[in-house]
Amino acid sequence: MSSGCIRAGLIALLLSGALQAEVFEAGAARADITPPPGLPMWGYGARRDIPASGTLDPLLACAVVIRAGEEKIAIVGLDLGRSPARETMKALRETVAREHGIRHIILVGSHTHHGPCIEIESAPPTAEYVRRLREKLAAVIGEAARALRPARIGVAGEDLTLNRNRHSKLQPKPVDRRLTVVRLDDLDGKAIAVLVNFAAHPTTRDATMLKWSSDYCGALRARVEEELGGVCVFLQGAAGDLSPSRDGLGTEEYGRKVGEEAARLAKSAPTSAPAQPSLSVREEELRFSSRVDLNHTPTYLKYCIAFFKDLVDAYVLEYKEGIRPGLTVALLNGDIGIAAVSGEFFSSHAIRLRERSRLPHMLFLGYANGYHQYFPTIEAAAEGGYGADPEVAPAEVGAGERVMDRALFHLYDMRKKIR
Repeated sequence: MSSGCIRAGLIALLLSGALQAEVFEAGAARADITPPPGLPMWGYGARRDIPASGTLDPLLACAVVIRAGEEKIAIVGLDLGRSPARETMKALRETVAREHGIRHIILVGSHTHHGPCIEIESAPPTAEYVRRLREKLAAVIGEAARALRPARIGVAGEDLTLNRNRHSKLQPKPVDRRLTVVRLDDLDGKAIAVLVNFAAHPTTRDATMLKWSSDYCGALRARVEEELGGVCVFLQGAAGDLSPSRDGLGTEEYGRKVGEEAARLAKSAPTSAPAQPSLSVREEELRFSSRVDLNHTPTYLKYCIAFFKDLVDAYVLEYKEGIRPGLTVALLNGDIGIAAVSGEFFSSHAIRLRERSRLPHMLFLGYANGYHQYFPTIEAAAEGGYGADPEVAPAEVGAGERVMDRALFHLYDMRKKIR
């Protein structure tokens, strides 16, 4: 082969690598994941294992796949109280990696209290639903991956007075008021997806209503899609101590109000193709001791009375090697940070991480890739109360701060700020 041919081949190879490095694509899809009636409901302990009688409004999985350079990530918003448990997550990761080349996924439960109790993976009839749920999630991620196309991105955030602190009696009460939207358009300006990150418990529907419902999240998404098109992906934030501030609004009205604010922000965010697309992702499992011993028979029986046996048994199994929350940290295009955690983190965790990260945009995703109950701040644990006491916040005091420190380390390390 002549030197000219070799030189031309090298140039083509270099150009190919450069073009690949500049790829920025997005694709989105949605799927109905509504269970049949008859499954135990999640969220309100007083219902114990009373089954759902039907559907008020459908539960959806809304997925976006983003490719930046050679890396891809799937982010899925779920109309569920939590994301799937450990074994389902493991199987889903393997399927998505094998079939679609996506090594990283973040599944975010909206935390609706009118979804199924999916942690009881081995108990019928929930076991069959969880099996079909895994198949549907793999399929919707695959559909979004096949829809990948060149994209532009825009981000906007604003503090609003649409949520409130439901825990603390001390003033001033911490509230993460930030509503952040990430808008993804194709190169013609047509919406692919709008990601909405906001923190407020979806508990606007009464516990006595025994039907599946997305709570306010469905109305929020519908409003955004009416205004912009595409697929709206709702991503719950650090809502451990936050409830909606509704001022008398009903579920649908409140959801549409938050959706209107999200749509307004999305429209205000100009989109552009990133000059140097990049995506870095770190995943880590941490381990903490528990403040509750579920192997202690009187304690175990107390929990079985408060909740129900199958659910308590699921936590006994999950916590047998300590409380092991998952942390996923991503950095997109060098200026959008994502921290996803498997529990109900109090709002101060998100506020402080956003301040300490020193990034233009920081998304905090709760109820993601598992569920390990509440993570109050140290001061909230000292104050006590629901969400901060050991009964529902079993991880050792200070666990939330340690998870946030690890997230902060990864964010700075990915930016090459730590030497």
